[in-house]
Amino acid sequence: MIRQALERSAISSVICDSLVSLHDNIQKASGGLIVTEESLTGTGLDALLDWFARQPPWSDLPIIALATKQVGHRSAGSSDLLRRLGNVVLLERPINAETLASAARSVLRARKRQYQVESLLEEQKRTAVELRALNDTLEQRVEQRTSELNEARDTLAFALDSAEMGSWDFDLVHDSARRTLRHDQIFGYKDLLPSWSTRQFLAHIADEDRQAAETALEKAAQSGSFEIECRVNRRDGKARWIAAKGRVGYDASRRPIRMAGILMDITDRKQTEAALHKAQRMEAIGQLTGGVAHDFNNLLTVIVGGLDMVIRRPDQPERVARLAQAAMTAARRGEQLTQQLLAYSRRQMLHPETLNPNRLLLDFKGLAERAVGDSITLRFDLDAGIHPIRVDAAQLESAILNLVVNSRDAMPQGGTISITSKNVHCGSEAVAEKGVSPGAYVQISVTDEGTGIDQNTLDHVFEPFFTTKEVGKGSGLGLAQVYGFIRSAGGYVAIKSKKGRGTTVQLFLPRSDERLSESHLHSSGQLPLRRAATGETVLLVEDDEQVLNMAVESLEELQYRVVVARDARQALDHLHGTERIDIMFSDVVMPGGMNGAQLAVEARALRPDLKVLLTSGYVGEGGDGEFYEKNLPVLSKPYRRDELAEKLRLVLGSH
Repeated sequence: MIRQALERSAISSVICDSLVSLHDNIQKASGGLIVTEESLTGTGLDALLDWFARQPPWSDLPIIALATKQVGHRSAGSSDLLRRLGNVVLLERPINAETLASAARSVLRARKRQYQVESLLEEQKRTAVELRALNDTLEQRVEQRTSELNEARDTLAFALDSAEMGSWDFDLVHDSARRTLRHDQIFGYKDLLPSWSTRQFLAHIADEDRQAAETALEKAAQSGSFEIECRVNRRDGKARWIAAKGRVGYDASRRPIRMAGILMDITDRKQTEAALHKAQRMEAIGQLTGGVAHDFNNLLTVIVGGLDMVIRRPDQPERVARLAQAAMTAARRGEQLTQQLLAYSRRQMLHPETLNPNRLLLDFKGLAERAVGDSITLRFDLDAGIHPIRVDAAQLESAILNLVVNSRDAMPQGGTISITSKNVHCGSEAVAEKGVSPGAYVQISVTDEGTGIDQNTLDHVFEPFFTTKEVGKGSGLGLAQVYGFIRSAGGYVAIKSKKGRGTTVQLFLPRSDERLSESHLHSSGQLPLRRAATGETVLLVEDDEQVLNMAVESLEELQYRVVVARDARQALDHLHGTERIDIMFSDVVMPGGMNGAQLAVEARALRPDLKVLLTSGYVGEGGDGEFYEKNLPVLSKPYRRDELAEKLRLVLGSH
């Protein structure tokens, strides 16, 4: 039974039916011994004990002794016998097979280390002999070795300098570092500084990346490696991107004492990646253009046709109401389509929020269907009890679109793409090499019936610039972007594929315990329509005359007093005055060199208690994120009167 248990763990064994047989066998290369306590008696015991006593210094054969469970202390004779055997692990019976196999594996590992020690001792003996033999030429060999080391150091320095890399070696005990000249030049210094510390390193990191750098340094002490890409402010004031990689050295007590590695300026690479990211987004939009134009023409047909019939026969209230409702529904569909397109071109204001992934996937369905074309069927299988997640909605949509387009390209003859969602719990084993914590996750999968991916390609699919598509049909950044986005959201990506049998990409995103964001709740009707309190005044800043007139009419219907400004300069003129202004409602993109976010800062400097609400459907290059950093609420265009009323209610607060 013991042999069978060991064989299941791939452990070979030899059975000895007597102590004499045991004595003969252990003189060979034995990995360990399993012996029952009651067998340690009779003929051969003395010879066995003598063998154990005469083991060489490196050897201490590990023994698993299977003992009968006893009540009370073991007898003195039994205890003495076990002591004389030496390296004994005592396991009381009954014992299950798994425990015994685990103990056997531990015994083999311990014995293997002993054999390694023997090899080291033998090596030391041989080395001592060789050293004595080389004693006469030691000085010559030292000089030769020194020359080789200097040559290797020069070669390494030349290679690093040619690659525009700097090297660094931190003494973590004294917080000082040796560096190459290139290292300090990357930070904007012409010559080597007298000293360098982690504090100086962090002082150069851009504010938005400093926390990540501090976290990477803290984790390096435990993980043994340091790796980061971040922005730095050089001594000359220029902002650059750097990449640093290193490894940690420890002393005998596992205290980190040293960290060494390389540093390089990757600004050019980052700029290239940004350009390629933009090109890929535009490529995706180009693929959608035909379907989008078709949809917009359908929507405009409903709107224009309905308004034409209203204008020709305005005297039938029920008919007018029906046509107006149809036009409104078409307009809202057009708004949704526009917002999705802005998200993919990075012209929509983006930020992480807590949302229901099913709702996002269903809202995204129409756009995905246009992307794949008529030959592909999209099938959605969504878990009704799905957990909320916290992500940037537009980035998640972009990631799903990327996967859907890849699946479409893998099925040139058509087929079915399945998008599924479900709740999963990922244990420690499942996430052991993923760099994330175990816990509750939402799994979103995209599965196709396409050509599949071979194992060699599968190992590289998440690498930047790796692509199997023809030249001009893919940048190789699609899956790399998906991987980067999911990692930044605290999750991980898994991909399963077989050549000729399709591919499944699984996105694992951590469950969020936060409440769903306001924009993802069906809030209409939950709050009463808020009208202005007596005298409440809105400073309306809008440069488009038609939008301005509509906004004035909506605000006056809500009983606000309206002060109009057509640009930031006029708005500041009003704020310099003494008239009552309770809230500034401003467009984001305006002429005159000052956008809505910048105007809000100036306005609050003049009137610190002023409430601000911004509105926009397009923020321009680099605009997204500025509003969230300044904690400015935003109402997306187009908006209805009740949406404006609700947003004003939230910003002003209930009275």
